[in-house]
Amino acid sequence: MLGILSLLSTFLMATSVVAQEAKPSIVKPIWPEKPPGDTVELPPEQDVTKPDAKDAGGKRIIRLTNVSIPTISIYRPSKETDTGTSVIICPGGGHSILAFNHEGTETAEWLTTLGVTGIVLKYRVPTRTPNGDRWKAAVQDAQRAVSLVRSQAEELGLNPKRIGILGFSAGGETAGLTSYFAQRQYESVDAVDQVSFRPDFSMLIYPAYFEKKGEPTRMREDVTITKDAPPTFLVHAWDDPVTVFSSLHIATELKKVNVSTELHVYSTGGHGYGMRDTGEPVNSWPQRAGEWLKRQGLLKRE
Repeated sequence: MLGILSLLSTFLMATSVVAQEAKPSIVKPIWPEKPPGDTVELPPEQDVTKPDAKDAGGKRIIRLTNVSIPTISIYRPSKETDTGTSVIICPGGGHSILAFNHEGTETAEWLTTLGVTGIVLKYRVPTRTPNGDRWKAAVQDAQRAVSLVRSQAEELGLNPKRIGILGFSAGGETAGLTSYFAQRQYESVDAVDQVSFRPDFSMLIYPAYFEKKGEPTRMREDVTITKDAPPTFLVHAWDDPVTVFSSLHIATELKKVNVSTELHVYSTGGHGYGMRDTGEPVNSWPQRAGEWLKRQGLLKRE
């Protein structure tokens, strides 16, 4: 069991790992004490990127693991451009690590240029349930993050009805399940959990694991998408080894219940490009996403 002093020590150490990359206005833990279900003490949080790693866009990717204290890091646009809209960002990493900068902080910085508050969620990795629902801790953290931001929207200067979620790869699974699950995946711990965890819109960038295991042409059976799902923006490359069927299945199910959806599938681009320029047409997805946000009315000043 981690004591409170150990938790605080780990949190401060974790914050310093990404200090050179991240300059958020606020960083705060999302749980009042230990997250639900955590019973094992992990080694200290660390960046496991190897010095010779050849990373997307020629810039080093921060790969965080042993995350025990989930946090949100809040990046605010200028007061002159602030729209009141916010997006919680879930980096990918196969539920083993978090690609914290190129699928996290760089995304937040891009959102601020649109007048949107970017909120990077540092969710728990590695998975606590490797032989079961590998997404469980991540989705618990994401549901809690949405409820927390919505419950504190007034003091943060945010619109509680314009809180979105964006995720890449395994973070796309996390964001998608947070968007489409009807039930909270943990027992309520305080008043924050009385506030809705469902985002108002969803942006899934090469989302992973929505296909049925062993039958990729079929949707996984534990996800039911209903008319209550939020409007969704999807991006995938046809040649992505993390199969495009994930995005195709999501779009198809959203269409069945008449939920507004925009899907962009590029012929090439692979996986893991994040916000980086890899010389592929798929790298234009942020422009398409910005246009979609504008059409949704989410870039209007309040």
